[in-house]
Amino acid sequence: MKKNDTIAIIGGGPAALFAVKHLISEQVLPNQLYIFEKSNRLGAGMPYSERGACHEHVANVSANELPHLPETFSEYITRKPYSEDPDFSDYRNLNEFQVIPRLLLGNYLEEQFRLLLKQARKLGVEVKIHKETAVTDIHKKDDHLFHITTEKGDAFICSGIILCTGHHWPKKNEEKVKGWFDSPYPPSKFTGHTNYAVAIRGTSLTAVDAVKTLARLNGTFTKNNNEYTYTLHEESRNFSMTLFSKRGYLPALRFHSEGSPYSEGWIMSQDEIYEYKQKNGGFVDLDYIFDRNFKKPLQKKHGKFYNEIRDLSIEEFVEKMLSLRDELDSFELFKAEYSEAQKSIERHQTIAWKEMLAAFSYAINYPAKHFSAEDMMRMRKTLLPLISVIIASLPQSSYREIIALYNAGIIDLISVDDESYVEPDADEGIIYHYSDETGNKKSEHYRLYIDAIGQQPVQFNDIPFEGLRDGGSISSGYLKFRDKNKGAEALEEGNSHILKVEPDYFYLRVDGLNINDHFQALDYYGEATENLYIMAVPYIAGLNPDYSGLDFCDTAGKRVALSIKQTFGADQLVS
Repeated sequence: MKKNDTIAIIGGGPAALFAVKHLISEQVLPNQLYIFEKSNRLGAGMPYSERGACHEHVANVSANELPHLPETFSEYITRKPYSEDPDFSDYRNLNEFQVIPRLLLGNYLEEQFRLLLKQARKLGVEVKIHKETAVTDIHKKDDHLFHITTEKGDAFICSGIILCTGHHWPKKNEEKVKGWFDSPYPPSKFTGHTNYAVAIRGTSLTAVDAVKTLARLNGTFTKNNNEYTYTLHEESRNFSMTLFSKRGYLPALRFHSEGSPYSEGWIMSQDEIYEYKQKNGGFVDLDYIFDRNFKKPLQKKHGKFYNEIRDLSIEEFVEKMLSLRDELDSFELFKAEYSEAQKSIERHQTIAWKEMLAAFSYAINYPAKHFSAEDMMRMRKTLLPLISVIIASLPQSSYREIIALYNAGIIDLISVDDESYVEPDADEGIIYHYSDETGNKKSEHYRLYIDAIGQQPVQFNDIPFEGLRDGGSISSGYLKFRDKNKGAEALEEGNSHILKVEPDYFYLRVDGLNINDHFQALDYYGEATENLYIMAVPYIAGLNPDYSGLDFCDTAGKRVALSIKQTFGADQLVS
């Protein structure tokens, strides 16, 4: 990398792990590799460490679904049996289709990171690890190098940056309002019994984490013939949980999946993207992607279902798929979907439309940066509500626990309106204001409230690196309107995310930062910032509709490594 052959990775979780994996595989070998991690571990990140999980939390992936790493999960368990869980304490009994406890998965990822760094050192890279070291600022100076400052006051200089800072859970009311928690993490902050009703905002996997944490503290699950019952502790006899959701949907369950849909083969290539844009007014069309990455693969997998939906628009398809959810009680639908998922697993038969939709969700990330503003707005309004439910892939064990809570009368779900809101109570907890399904306005007090709607995007002004913001190295994400009249209408309607640029162009500001196809940061003028790459998921959520998971990190890491290699040539980076 020209004068200073040093790459710094800010954050040491799964994204960093896969960035290093591909730097090695693509032979992009700097003289020095810095890794800055604010915790005391590499590889595990927030979700797979004590910062995001306890023993009761399980991942929504199994060993057979993990991306390629130096050793397989089976090989790792053979070397390091996990005594905390009988299903993983003996490699001879390992079921590769079984979901993995999150803390165990974190141990595995940590070990793979260690092996990758060992490989890097053997290849001549000087690896410098700085654990328990938060980076407070980054400046790109006139020397074209990045100057890094840490919370300890130390300074470092490097020629390339890969931002891998991971999940971000800011505290807004937590620690200011008694009984208010801005996230369920770390779960260790919840201690003792809760002998009263609890409000949880959301029904995502984040909400399930909150449910599992509080359930363990206030009662006991008993397993009998693969079913659970739940009994409250005497000290928690008044404990209950109410989930509040604008859509009222519980997450869909894991089912048998055939093959590996999350691969480069599913993704529209860069050449294909630019060829399509040339012929279609400078945009990639959402309808084209829906046909390419959902309908056509579905036709091969399940011709009968394809024939039912082949002539439906995106809006009509979503309405068809969600109509049943709207008609049935959430928990009764939950039970029905569990039965369907169990049959899928037992018979080793996939649920084709769900598998294809999950694959579509993964593939849409890459052309999404080339959508028109209209298509992005349309996708977020129609498709994402369905996708977010289906790709949750809730493990069966979590389902059984939630149903045990439901059968015991401990958990409930209330569907609320768009105008619902939460305000702090003067003494303790919150007041939840909402209109129920019958239109009755309600205001209910809860002594404990957990915001569990999941990871939210980090906006430009909230990016913690002032030097990058003020120095112009990063910018907010924007998409252009194809139809100027549509942009003008949205602006007139008061949409604060619409920007008018003279003479008569309209843009939609999306969440997070602007990046190109290589995850390279774009400056205010839309030009790539040399040597600055962003894999921090909350920073790039606006242009990446489905940005979570190890598969996403793997694909992004490869694109970053290839970009560095193509820009500088691997030979320039080798000592």
